[in-house]
Amino acid sequence: MAVETLVEQKLGVNISMNIGDRVRVKESVTIYHHPEHRGKAFDLKGTEGEVVLILNQWQGRPVSANLPIQVQFSKKFKAHLRESELEVI
Repeated sequence: MAVETLVEQKLGVNISMNIGDRVRVKESVTIYHHPEHRGKAFDLKGTEGEVVLILNQWQGRPVSANLPIQVQFSKKFKAHLRESELEVI
């Protein structure tokens, strides 16, 4: 049985995105760690990036991360988001 299948069965996680997919933030998501807007509120809505990591395992065991999808928006900026906040483009 594949690890992905075990994760889906045990945690109810079914992520339809893959590493390398181009995505756009479709909902308003306010962050405070953007390198060009450090310490100020910044809305990611409409920002495009690439999925670089999907967190569904840690040390070989399945986990249910609150923000499982890591997206690289620029060379210096990555953020963790929910699948519901993103759309594949």
